[in-house]
Amino acid sequence: MKVPFIDFTEQHNTIKSNIAVNLEEIYKRGDFVLGKAAREFEDEFAKYCDVKYGVGVNSGTDALYLAVSALDINVGDEVIIPPFTFIATALCISYAGATPVFVDIEDETYNLDPKKLKKAITKNTKAILPVHLYGQSANMDEINEIAKEYGIPVIEDAAQAHGATYKGKKIGSLGQVACFSFYPTKGLGAYGDGGMVVTNNKDIYEKVKMLRDYGREGRYEHKVKGYNSRLDTIQAAILSLKLKHLDTWNKMRADNAEYYAQCLKGVKEILTPIAKKDRQHVYQTYAIRVKNRDFVCAEMQKRGVDVLIHYPIPVHLQEAYSELKHKKGDFGVSESLCADVLSLPMFPHIKKEQIEFVCDNLKELVKK
Repeated sequence: MKVPFIDFTEQHNTIKSNIAVNLEEIYKRGDFVLGKAAREFEDEFAKYCDVKYGVGVNSGTDALYLAVSALDINVGDEVIIPPFTFIATALCISYAGATPVFVDIEDETYNLDPKKLKKAITKNTKAILPVHLYGQSANMDEINEIAKEYGIPVIEDAAQAHGATYKGKKIGSLGQVACFSFYPTKGLGAYGDGGMVVTNNKDIYEKVKMLRDYGREGRYEHKVKGYNSRLDTIQAAILSLKLKHLDTWNKMRADNAEYYAQCLKGVKEILTPIAKKDRQHVYQTYAIRVKNRDFVCAEMQKRGVDVLIHYPIPVHLQEAYSELKHKKGDFGVSESLCADVLSLPMFPHIKKEQIEFVCDNLKELVKK
């Protein structure tokens, strides 16, 4: 048996009968950029996140960068992030000329640890940027409490957490602004790149809306130096169709995660994800921890199981950030996780027999 890391076939089958209809309407209108379907999806997704405003952009990375820019973060400023994340979380800060400052993660959730947050705050700290990693919310109450104490805005990196909740509240509604990616592998994925900035703050909304479209108001009135970062109307139309199924697909992911945990229960060599009771985990990624990870990873792939590693190198040890002069041991929890973490196949329509095959091979290998 071969088990892919992700398989889009059934998702596509669910919406394919409507795709041609929606695309034909776009072709007739000819509004391929900032068209009717794009505006409608912005409103739909903002409503889904329980916020007032949404701005479609061309990627999750741009969503983060434009959110940082809308908060007027600039050269000499600092933004706090976890070191265990995809590098885009840091790059958005660097693009603005600011400096990422790292705070280590919690050992159970793999998200930014609020208990270590205050020590990293300086007079130059202009934002806190927690990542809802793998589909589970960061500890937002404690993070927001500290942010409020210091008067610092919170930017949610929600690229992996579409539809997740924290104490009954939707991810995307827990900070001043939140950023989503619609990369194809996400819980809500486009057929190409895409992203969204959501917020309840009208000023942030207006700034991001202007920045994503050459900094203009009207056709040729350019108020600021902006960018070309717009969500294509065709992608928005596809995302709108998928959004109607997102909660169902998230429930399927959660059921699959539960079955993984059941199949791996009692295997002391494997640590399965810990989902906090006050949060709805959407399992964008099903990441376990296992010793001899590189051996297990290579052997699983030889056996037809497409496993991946998210992420093998923490951002503070990436060569791209060598100027920050961090060294091994600076953020021990993140570094430990980078050595042990292994992502198993996870998508809504994965079959039980596929999960069983993954787990049977995994258990055999860890015993070695």
